[in-house]
Amino acid sequence: MSTIFGKIIQGDLPADKVFESATLLVIKDISPKAPVHLLLIPKKEYPSFQEVPKSDHSLMVEVIEVAQMLAEKFRVADNYRLLTNIGTKAGQSVFHLHFHLIGGKALGPMA
Repeated sequence: MSTIFGKIIQGDLPADKVFESATLLVIKDISPKAPVHLLLIPKKEYPSFQEVPKSDHSLMVEVIEVAQMLAEKFRVADNYRLLTNIGTKAGQSVFHLHFHLIGGKALGPMA
């Protein structure tokens, strides 16, 4: 794995882990945009959401379940954003699929 997330998954870089399963790692964002800013990262490397093959769509069910569970745990279940960026024009800077769970303050409209 060649991205920063791959290095975190492999244990080569430290991270503040809040959840881990066989297929998913969740860490706190090192540059949070809100009081709660978590990154849900599949352990299998996909460049983006658009490139997840149909055979791996079940992983998205786990992302949903874990996002909902963590939203409850971090007390933002009534007001949070779950998003992923696809491509540089959308703001993607790390080309390893990941989802941002952001909450804990008023987030306002998106561009």
